[in-house]
Amino acid sequence: MAKPKIGVIIGSTRPGRFADKPAEWIAERAAARGDFDVEIIDLRDYPMPFFDEERSPAWAPSKSEVAQKWQKKIDELDGYIFLAAEYNHGPTAVLKNAIDYAFNEWSRKPAAFVGYGGVGGARAVEQLRLHAVEVEMTPIRVGVHILWPDYMAVTQGTALGEIEHLNTSADTMLDQFTWWVNALKTARDKDAATAKAA
Repeated sequence: MAKPKIGVIIGSTRPGRFADKPAEWIAERAAARGDFDVEIIDLRDYPMPFFDEERSPAWAPSKSEVAQKWQKKIDELDGYIFLAAEYNHGPTAVLKNAIDYAFNEWSRKPAAFVGYGGVGGARAVEQLRLHAVEVEMTPIRVGVHILWPDYMAVTQGTALGEIEHLNTSADTMLDQFTWWVNALKTARDKDAATAKAA
C-alpha cells in the first residue's frame, strides 16, 4: 500500500518571507518519521486571482486554469500542514483565497498548522481551523506556534531544529496528524471501494 501524501502549504507569498524556514523544518521533520511522503506546496506557484467565480467550487467547476491546477494538486494529497503567518490578527488573504478555490478536494482530510507572527500565529490558526471545518477538513487540536523570541533567534542564525520546545510541539502535532491521516484515508478508501462495487 502506497504511503499517504502530505502537502506542507506555504501560506505567504511576500518577498523575503519567513515561511520558507519553518516549511523546510516541518517538512523535514515529518518526512523523517517515514509515515508519509511530504511535498512543499508554494502558493507562489499558484497565482490565483481573488475569488471571482460565479459559483462555489463545491457546486461548479472553476473557470480559472490556475485554480484548476491548484485543485488537482490538493486532490492528490491525503492531508495538509499549513504555514500560517498572522497579519492583523488573522491569516493571510492569499491563503484564505487558496482555501476558497477548492472544496471537494479538501473534504475528509486532516489539517495541521504551524503558526508564526503575533502570539505565534495563534489567532490566524484559530480562524483557519474554522475555515477548515467549513470545507470539511478535520483540523487537529495541537499546533506549532513560533513566538517572537523564537522568530528572533532564527533570524539571528539559530536553526528551528535547535529550539527544543518547537521540536516537542512538532512531534506531538505530527503524532496526532498521523493518526488522522491514516484513519481518514482508510475511511475514504473504503467509501471509494463501496462506490465502485455498487
